Amino acid sequence: MDTEEMQRQLQALTDRAEITDLMDRYLRSLDDGVFDEEWARTFHTEDVTAEMPIGTVRGRDALLARVRQGMALFDRTVHLGTNAIIEIDGARATARGAQLSTHVLADGSGSVFISAGHADTELARTADGWRISASTLRVVWTQGPPPRLTDEMAPVPAA
Repeated sequence: MDTEEMQRQLQALTDRAEITDLMDRYLRSLDDGVFDEEWARTFHTEDVTAEMPIGTVRGRDALLARVRQGMALFDRTVHLGTNAIIEIDGARATARGAQLSTHVLADGSGSVFISAGHADTELARTADGWRISASTLRVVWTQGPPPRLTDEMAPVPAA
């Protein structure tokens, strides 16, 4: 194996590790519950698009607002991501993995709502490292009572 091939393989391994770390830190951050501008910049490109069960948003500020609203519906959460298949093509990448999310509702009932599905993520290499540029969470099944959405939380249709 020549030096150029070794460098290419090392870069591919480094990219894969950085993307895995970003995705793991993102899910963990949902459970930590601090959603501010620094949080949004740490994980997302400015022009990010996110398709979630509570609607589709475009732009980092819109995503930050929607995540704040959505996570306020829960007292506690645990998000698990696994089995991610990562494909890297230069400064772009895609990842598809499974996601299991457990939520204790904030309505005082103590009820637990669980959702499971597939997360499809597009990533971009930026000057600050890999960032999520688009994501889609497709819920396959749920268990327990879902949170009651307020009128302002009504899903935003995709444009």
